Amino acid sequence: MNTTSAISRRNLLAGASALALPVGSAWAQKAQFTLKYGNNLPVMHPMNARAAEMAAKINAESKGRIDFQVYPNNQLGNDTDMLSQVRSGALDFFTLSPLILGTLVPAAQISGVGFAFKDYNQIWAAMDGDLGAHVRKQIAASSSLFAFEKIWDNGYRQMTSSTKPITSPDDLKGLKIRTPPSPFWVSMFKAFEASPATINFAEVYSSLQTRIVDAQENPLAIIATAKLNEVQKFCSITNHMWDGFWFLGNKKSFERLPADLQEIVTRNINASGLKERDDVKQLNDGLQAELKGKGMIFNNTDAEVFRTKLRAAGFYAEWHKKFGDESWAVLEKYTGKLL
Repeated sequence: MNTTSAISRRNLLAGASALALPVGSAWAQKAQFTLKYGNNLPVMHPMNARAAEMAAKINAESKGRIDFQVYPNNQLGNDTDMLSQVRSGALDFFTLSPLILGTLVPAAQISGVGFAFKDYNQIWAAMDGDLGAHVRKQIAASSSLFAFEKIWDNGYRQMTSSTKPITSPDDLKGLKIRTPPSPFWVSMFKAFEASPATINFAEVYSSLQTRIVDAQENPLAIIATAKLNEVQKFCSITNHMWDGFWFLGNKKSFERLPADLQEIVTRNINASGLKERDDVKQLNDGLQAELKGKGMIFNNTDAEVFRTKLRAAGFYAEWHKKFGDESWAVLEKYTGKLL
């Protein structure tokens, strides 16, 4: 392993460990506004290092008028709980996968279409461009939520299994695989003839350990920080979906902030999102060698074989119909033709 990259990854993780604790108590005495932000990721994930750094900057720049508090690692409940809380205003901010947000705002899922994006250049062009703007408009129009401009990164998702490597769509037939609670994931894995089971992230490790499911899929950064390599032997580099995190806010909660404080919060959330993208890419790029060293067995795959299976199963046609011509055209502007 490259020593420099190993050290930098350790520094990233150490930074997360040092920073990503509930933040804001230093300002609690004089704060006019207490803002709570929850997420589902381990303290060691770069999201929480950047969130803690962001919170400290918001609190300082507001001169203590804001007490911005970070609650990592499902401290405030699982994804379903926190989505309910941020919708009601009990929680001010929450980061959520577009695919899970799709249970509330169907258009949000379009960025996760299976085997659609070929690389990060396509992804950021789309999400910082017309596709991201289209989705944010739908979120604001159909819920009590809004999304900040810069989506945070989760990474390309990979498939892991305790039973066998996944080298082709045939290896997915009948496989008990955990998916997040989203119809979109279920639809894709059913198209591959797998047996998907929706389980919240907080229960993933125990579900794999007790063999309720034999497989799961997540980016390498999450596989590593959640220590899923302890309960999964094989990791197949499928890059089957890109996944991010919309940084969501409750509209009424945010609108009660004066304009100058809205600007401080918005600027710092977007800037931290861009930094987190770099952190996650760096981690994901280097973790394969690290996880191999811990005993995981890796294999590469051919995306076109899986794409062909999805076409034949009618997956793209089904979701084109559900999303509608307008949304699908914006997606294909960046990915090229999928049907």
